[in-house]
Amino acid sequence: MANYKDIESTLIHGGVYGDRFTGAVNVPIYQTSTFEQEGLGKHKGWEYARTGNPTRHALETLIAELEKGKAGFAFSSGMAAITAVLSLFQTGDRVIISRNVYGGTFRVLDKIFRNFGIKYSFEDTSDLKSLTQKLSKDVKAILLESPANPLLTVTDIAGIGKIAKENGILTIVDNTFMTPYLQRPLELGADIVVHSATKYLGGHSDLIAGLVVVNSEELAERLGFIQNATGGILAPFDSFLLIRGIKTLAVRMDRHVENAQAVAKYLQNHEAVKQVYYPGLEGAQGYEVNQKQGKNGGAMISFELKAPYKISKFFSSLKLIALAESLGGVESLVCHPATMTHASIPEEKRKEIGISDALIRLSIGIESIQDLLFDLEQAIGESEK
Repeated sequence: MANYKDIESTLIHGGVYGDRFTGAVNVPIYQTSTFEQEGLGKHKGWEYARTGNPTRHALETLIAELEKGKAGFAFSSGMAAITAVLSLFQTGDRVIISRNVYGGTFRVLDKIFRNFGIKYSFEDTSDLKSLTQKLSKDVKAILLESPANPLLTVTDIAGIGKIAKENGILTIVDNTFMTPYLQRPLELGADIVVHSATKYLGGHSDLIAGLVVVNSEELAERLGFIQNATGGILAPFDSFLLIRGIKTLAVRMDRHVENAQAVAKYLQNHEAVKQVYYPGLEGAQGYEVNQKQGKNGGAMISFELKAPYKISKFFSSLKLIALAESLGGVESLVCHPATMTHASIPEEKRKEIGISDALIRLSIGIESIQDLLFDLEQAIGESEK
């Protein structure tokens, strides 16, 4: 493992770099299910590809290095990664989750893990004083997103980490929106970092993957056992694609954020816009905290249009920005959280936590900013008719 001064170099040269057998600068795709052994108990470090694969190992080493953790683990999806992490807990344990969190995280807790006696509760993780008062003996973890999906709520990760450690609780941070290029939760006191690597880390909307990084050997051993035992591992080809995507993360994120800041300011000053949610805007909820713990506000924006602007007409009028699930690709995407990413959360709960039916979420890509602003302007204009 090399020690590079800047993350821009680590993104390209970190982890397992190249192939020592041939001199190839890219780690090969080891497309094999098993490995020949020299004799009983004698192998070259590899036995069966569910347990370990050189291409996947290169990716896992890279993400651990980027997040400054002890070990990394690659899974077949972001939800497989979340599921593996939640498998650390037992019947009677409670997990506190952010008030606005990805709908799939809520769904797996509510529909799957609750069947096994693992409890959860929604709390405002951005209010540290209130959260401290909600801690009970059965709470074993705080799972948060910052900025959170879809209202971009910012939580003080260092503050949560301190509270959690004082109470013997794990801090789990979904860092999908920010990536290790913009924010490193383990350095702020978190114990576990999760990524839907489908998003910015892959960056090209061509793979599904999940990553986890832990801050201790004990957690590494436990999660490694779960990964091998349950088998939701990432395939060699997708591991290769993800390594390739990560190499350009810095240059992509710089352009994503540059465009997002311009779009957020445009929306903030537009007469048709009721509310903008973007932690990179001065005065936004959590702006100061986000400035302290992250490089910038990221590239996700949510907003609401005023009446009588019709969101259904807005969606159908967009020409460049695609209406689609997911985020973090080079192309800009728009979605309607209430009926798409957060549809699994009951309507009354969505309203309680502030996810209105009028909310629009944008994943800002790396296209020409002039073209993006033009597309938004004409779609907003059409939505008034």
